[in-house]
Amino acid sequence: MFKKKLGLVSLAAFALTLAACTGGEGEETSSTDTSVSETESTANGEESGVVEFETVMSNDEDAIEGGTLRYAMVASSPFQGIFSPEFYEDGYDSELMGFTHESLFSVDESFMLSQDGMATFEFDEEAKTIAITLKDDLKWSDGEPLTTEDVLFSYEVIGSPEYTGVRYGADFENIVGMAEYKAGEADTISGITITDDQNLTIEYIEVNPSILQSGGGIWGYPMPKHQLENVAIADMAAAPEVRNTPVGAGPFRVKSITPGESVEYEANEHYWKGAPKLDGVIVDVIAPETIVSEMNNGNYDVASMPTDQYDTYKDAENFSLLGRQQLAYTYLGFKLGNWDAEASKNVYNPDAKMADVNLRQAMAYAIDNNAIAAEFYQGLRENAKGMIPPVFGDYVNTEIEGYYQDTEKAEQILDDAGYVDTDGDGFRETPEGEELVIKFASMSGGATAEPIAQYYIQEWENIGLKVELSTGRLIEFQAFYDMLEADNEEIDVYQGAWGTGHDPNPTGLYGETAAFNYTRYVNEENTAILNKINSQDAFDPDFKFDAFNEWQEHMFENVPVIPTLWRSEVFAVNNRVKNYDITYGTTDGWEVVELTSEAAY
Repeated sequence: MFKKKLGLVSLAAFALTLAACTGGEGEETSSTDTSVSETESTANGEESGVVEFETVMSNDEDAIEGGTLRYAMVASSPFQGIFSPEFYEDGYDSELMGFTHESLFSVDESFMLSQDGMATFEFDEEAKTIAITLKDDLKWSDGEPLTTEDVLFSYEVIGSPEYTGVRYGADFENIVGMAEYKAGEADTISGITITDDQNLTIEYIEVNPSILQSGGGIWGYPMPKHQLENVAIADMAAAPEVRNTPVGAGPFRVKSITPGESVEYEANEHYWKGAPKLDGVIVDVIAPETIVSEMNNGNYDVASMPTDQYDTYKDAENFSLLGRQQLAYTYLGFKLGNWDAEASKNVYNPDAKMADVNLRQAMAYAIDNNAIAAEFYQGLRENAKGMIPPVFGDYVNTEIEGYYQDTEKAEQILDDAGYVDTDGDGFRETPEGEELVIKFASMSGGATAEPIAQYYIQEWENIGLKVELSTGRLIEFQAFYDMLEADNEEIDVYQGAWGTGHDPNPTGLYGETAAFNYTRYVNEENTAILNKINSQDAFDPDFKFDAFNEWQEHMFENVPVIPTLWRSEVFAVNNRVKNYDITYGTTDGWEVVELTSEAAY
């Protein structure tokens, strides 16, 4: 047995050195289930603690007229500032666009499209069509009409051979005529038909239940054709129209931008629900290390808080806490191939360093994510048993036990697979007798990024695996994802996180043509199961849930990804804020938020 060098007790010593909405006493809990997580049993049978929050910021004080809300975007890196749903690449830009951009479709509490948004729709399963009708008199934030030409324009941009973003995938390929348009063989997308300025129909090759799921088969964001039609598609992501003067359909519009640092918004009087209550919003990038003091000092009104610092702000008096299960999970991914840009697909490499499933399983059994959740997240995260967060309910395969720490099992797997220490240096060689050095990439940011990365490395060392940090240190956020996308040879295994969006369908993250499938994991069985999930047969709920269960079992057995933590998100909200609502399925957004005083508490 290999010598154990860093155990559970040692985690606490490293805590000072990870990072990758409803609170307030006496407030009534929403009728929506607002618990962060269900009580679970850890591997040793002990129950883990849970923390419960409300999801609406109630406030009985009278609101002032207008006012400016200050929003802290908690980040360790500057934002890119790509104000385009078609081109943005990370969650920071998505967060910024939450004020300026809005989907055509509203979403209910089950994450299904509803009829309360800017557009209504009619789905014809037999004809495989979606008929979209825009509401009357929709306008962009610059006052120009928003029409079906703008809806079509977004599809034409994403489907263009010149498109440089990552949105194109199976959902777009499924539109009749899109493949021909993408290949440059057609000048139009034959499956999209405009009837008039308010009515448009999209025809699909196949349909499945995801088509009615938010974030599923229907792209919901129009694109301002009047602003961007003369910009070359290959240049759009960097264009000033996107970076400096974006036009959206949300409750606010950009007034000014300090690149990478802050954005000032003003009320959009053309917003389809009417002008928002606030005069404006100012967003600043604030480091995780300082956000608690910033909120304690009343410098900001709203912030998504680092859960690893929960103990330092849970008893604050000038702000309340909102919380919910996050549509996200953290994971360890193995690099198993490369992205073929010309063919727009992932290519599996059977000779990749991490291609042996035994090696991956052993690394999964070597680590204790229950310990990490308990030590660093105070009941706000829990050991993840799979890649579909529990907030999705029936989609989750509850029969999967997940990976838990079992060092003896991990060592036995490696022994049986032929990974043994042949030269006596304390580290295992490959079954072929060659040196095995595994490069591990992890992001910088937050006080616990380093200790958790070192914990994983040393737990893998405990089973005889030599693992080193890629580049010799933690990697800055943007550089980290640049390396992942480029399939940099410095990365064999990496620590990442995914927001799943509102659709549990995993095809966009683990499909053959998914650019976000950074593991590059592809095989016939995985593709076949994903095809089941995306088939018309999946309109039968039993078939659908069986297919989801089968996929989760497949991923557990083949472990291209080790799911590590299911997450909760916590929002600090200054006590002068009113009507801020993070309940899933709410139809109230930033347009209804008000302030009860000129200055924050």
